Amino acid sequence: MKVATWNVNSVRTRLEQLLGWLSTHQPDVLCLQELKCTDEQFPALELSGLGYHATVFGQRSYNGVAILSKEKPEQVVRNMADGDEQARLVAARVSGVHVVGLYAPNGQEVDSEAYRYKLEWYRRLTRFLPTRFAPTERAVVCGDFNVAPTDLDVWDPRLFHGQTLFTAPERAAFEELKVACGLVDAVRLKRAEAGLFSWWDYRMSGFKKNRGLRIDHLLVTAPVAQSLQDAGVDKQAREGKQPSDHAPVWIEFG
Repeated sequence: MKVATWNVNSVRTRLEQLLGWLSTHQPDVLCLQELKCTDEQFPALELSGLGYHATVFGQRSYNGVAILSKEKPEQVVRNMADGDEQARLVAARVSGVHVVGLYAPNGQEVDSEAYRYKLEWYRRLTRFLPTRFAPTERAVVCGDFNVAPTDLDVWDPRLFHGQTLFTAPERAAFEELKVACGLVDAVRLKRAEAGLFSWWDYRMSGFKKNRGLRIDHLLVTAPVAQSLQDAGVDKQAREGKQPSDHAPVWIEFG
């Protein structure tokens, strides 16, 4: 089974790239973030033409998440049923695997209201996930987590020290989520090298110089980790005309 995640940074703007990537790579499941459109504006018809069911939780202008799956999804949930109206999470069961697609808050500036919201969102997520699956079940939690968890995950740790996406509280929240929910970083099980990033700034030739961050992750339970076959980042999708600033990240497991 192949599961991927991609922050497309506007699904309507990147539709041509999205359709091309799906046609070439044929994932069983693709989780999308930053749709930047409502449910009604989402290009479900075009995706159905490639054989994908679209489970969409859109939001006008920003946010928005979706699960694209070859098999019909079951047990669909949107958000964490705690009153938050931001479209940041969608979950479903696909082919016997619990899939959670998420778009974590950015946090903006350290100690800002947005930063405090981000840390609280992570606490709520840590409480929510055990209501969806047990660590003994097959589950994949994936998306744009907006956290670079280790020094390997930034191109210059000294430059990013104390900056949003790389602060100690954010990294601790990410680690606590993994421990509390029985999750491991699937990509790092297969790819331990430095310089493996999933996001590059549009400015200052960030992609060309590989000055990036690894903030898009696929966290998996032990049953998935034990059958993990391969994992990677498709940097080629970050090239070309009008690319997203993120690249697709993917795993394959038995």
